[in-house]
Amino acid sequence: MGQGEPQIFSSITPGHYTKLVEKANAAGIDLSGNTGKASKFGVEVAWNYAPETQQLTLQCLKTPFFVKTEEVNSKLRELVQNCAG
Repeated sequence: MGQGEPQIFSSITPGHYTKLVEKANAAGIDLSGNTGKASKFGVEVAWNYAPETQQLTLQCLKTPFFVKTEEVNSKLRELVQNCAG
């Protein structure tokens, strides 16, 4: 299905990013490094973390027909907020 717009999160410290990576890995999503792509159950997401500016960009690249891009974006926002707050 459709590709979502990039979501940009500011003030993501290296500690917040580490927590985010740990949660993703625990859920079976292979997040490694500061930049990459991962997919699970037909959902593909790209990320780029810049520790020097503490900015994280997440983008939903692909979803199966039964999942809306907006739902994936909402879950990504929730995950980042839980790790950063």
